[in-house]
Amino acid sequence: MPRFPSAKQRAPLILEQLGELYPHATCSLDWRTPYELLIATMLSAQCTDERVNLITPALFERFPDAAAAAAVTPAEVEPYVKSAGFFRNKAKNIVGASQLLMERHGGEVPRTMEELLVLPGVARKTASVVLAWCFGINAGVTVDTHVSRLAQRLRLSRHDEPRRIEPDLMKLVPQADWQTLSIRLIFHGRAVCTARKPNCPECPIAQLCPMGQAKG
Repeated sequence: MPRFPSAKQRAPLILEQLGELYPHATCSLDWRTPYELLIATMLSAQCTDERVNLITPALFERFPDAAAAAAVTPAEVEPYVKSAGFFRNKAKNIVGASQLLMERHGGEVPRTMEELLVLPGVARKTASVVLAWCFGINAGVTVDTHVSRLAQRLRLSRHDEPRRIEPDLMKLVPQADWQTLSIRLIFHGRAVCTARKPNCPECPIAQLCPMGQAKG
């Protein structure tokens, strides 16, 4: 029986086939400025993008930029983000990040991973999203719950922690494709390879997946 192809061999094919399935895959969060995407991504932790998109219109009308949010207390932000989960901590981070943006960057969102990671509430996932979608900078692979799940099922990584999955994925495709791989995996995780019941019989990339082959 022939040996199943390695992750390095399969990753470009997975990327290509997912591109045919989701040619218009893009960030699902609604945003107009780098600041808005930064805050929306911070809110998306433990919260769906759909819920965040319901929250942000009123939030950004009241706090359209870093200057507005830096001038208030977290308690004044809390009512706008209450349905996002962990709202007290998120409101505190929004204010803290906005204040640091004002102090160090004139209210503008910086364009490096190092500068973004200093902001309260910003980890690699948020920083990667902002850099890729706002500035076209692929500084990493965004590993959310969908990417983490699919990376393991597809055997693109044998780890279960985002901080260890990300470097595995970064080795599989060129840097220019890092964010493309992430967003296509996210769309496939929502549509087919869901958390509760992956639809392996109908999965177009089942032939590239050890799990899909096992169920075939």
